[in-house]
Amino acid sequence: MPQTVLDTPMGPIGLHWTGQTLTAVDLAPDAAGGGAAELPTALAGQLAAYLADGSASFDLALDLGGTPFQQRVWAAIRAIPAGATRTYKDLAAQLGSAPRAVGQACRANPCPIVVPCHRVVAVKGLGGFAGDRSGRQLAIKRWLLRHEGVAVD
Repeated sequence: MPQTVLDTPMGPIGLHWTGQTLTAVDLAPDAAGGGAAELPTALAGQLAAYLADGSASFDLALDLGGTPFQQRVWAAIRAIPAGATRTYKDLAAQLGSAPRAVGQACRANPCPIVVPCHRVVAVKGLGGFAGDRSGRQLAIKRWLLRHEGVAVD
């Protein structure tokens, strides 16, 4: 599976794909172990557009895997527009589930940023991101939301 590690304004991210299909975005890549394969054209272009303008959207072929429930959550997340947020509670009500289950699906999201789980927040505060409630991952969530024009603490 081709991969590369890119330096971005939020720090390095690892990208993994098969053919033209994105399979994973790694927010904490091992730079020493990252490949330097050339990114598929659509992925390179859409990622560059998003990093330049937080309102740019992604329309990429994705292989997310996951359970049917996770796929439902990820589809709901992809419907949240840039610059907007939804709470875990709101998504849970929309999906007939529980906020904790939505949070677990967010944590299992293999393609953060492209499947914008950073737009899902707690009723009070940011909640977590990629399994972390502090540190680098939460700093990335803050950066992404600010980049999209969302006021965060």
